Amino acid sequence: MHTLRKKSPLRRIVLAGAATASGMVLLLSLKPHTTPSVAGLAATPAPVASSSASSGSGGSGGSGGTAGSSGSGGSATGTRHVTGDSVQTRYGPVQVRVTLTNGKITDVSAVEYPQDNPRDQQINSYAVPELTRETLTAQSADIDTVSGATYTSDGYRRSLQSALDSAKG
Repeated sequence: MHTLRKKSPLRRIVLAGAATASGMVLLLSLKPHTTPSVAGLAATPAPVASSSASSGSGGSGGSGGTAGSSGSGGSATGTRHVTGDSVQTRYGPVQVRVTLTNGKITDVSAVEYPQDNPRDQQINSYAVPELTRETLTAQSADIDTVSGATYTSDGYRRSLQSALDSAKG
């Protein structure tokens, strides 16, 4: 006689266990349909007091954007607002606007960044303010990549570098 006969209690136990395990796997793999609330996505943090670092631009590669940069203001003294190139990333364009006062970066804002879906909003709600803080501290485009937001960080850095380059020239 075979142990897993059609009316055997062992067969029922094995099938019930397999069905329960499959149901748990399916249940745990489902993603919720509700959009997580994203606090302060559009808000830009207040400028952080920074040490007296040089106002030169550093390390990161050149611009690879599609739109031209535009600046306002005249000389190296006073306040200038410069918009960097729009850099196309895997998830959408990233563009940065820099405010320079007497050659020092006093404000940075992301004019354009991926925010088409809840995941983009979630990632960029912490990435963009972190990149802004890094820029104000470093006073250049030589900033760290935010973990989990590699594409946004790269686009931000490249757009920032193009803005700083056009502010020089």
